Amino acid sequence: MMRAGFADPVLDAQACFRAVLEAMARPGRVHRVAAPPEPPAPLAAAAAAVLLTLADADTPAWLDAGAGAEAWLRFHAGCPLAASPAQAGFVLACGAPPRLAALAQGTEEEPHRSATLILQVKALEPGAGWRLTGPGIEREHRLLVEGMPPDFPAQWAANRAGFPCGVDVILCAGDRLAALPRTTALEIG
Repeated sequence: MMRAGFADPVLDAQACFRAVLEAMARPGRVHRVAAPPEPPAPLAAAAAAVLLTLADADTPAWLDAGAGAEAWLRFHAGCPLAASPAQAGFVLACGAPPRLAALAQGTEEEPHRSATLILQVKALEPGAGWRLTGPGIEREHRLLVEGMPPDFPAQWAANRAGFPCGVDVILCAGDRLAALPRTTALEIG
């Protein structure tokens, strides 16, 4: 039996889209989103909401969440599934994420053809952790992210150096999300 998607597909998707836009405009700010009532395990509420909001019939997605989550996403979003993370416009990692350099980077002429990594993490807390600077941040913003690969800051620095190409990241923990657009600088401590 297929699990339900959004309770109100139009209004819930619009609210989640606004939260994602706000998160991209103000990197590192944490936002809560309305979630589908029963996303299939191991999808967290925010990750499921982001997938239902952004995935569509024109953009292939790749996820490591198993066959149940793949069938759920195909049914509710109508999106094709990519054979590998490198071929996807949206990549969901519930476990160890693929390396940022292995994802679609876009081109100088079409940087929008890059991937967006939706990464489930253990926790997101503002006020401590990484020091974020860049467009959309007045001075600096602090974001504590639990559950990231230890080499993520180095991967992020390399990703940012390729601007205008590169991957954008949406971090999801429970019903909360935060974003790291490719223009955001990240320092530890």
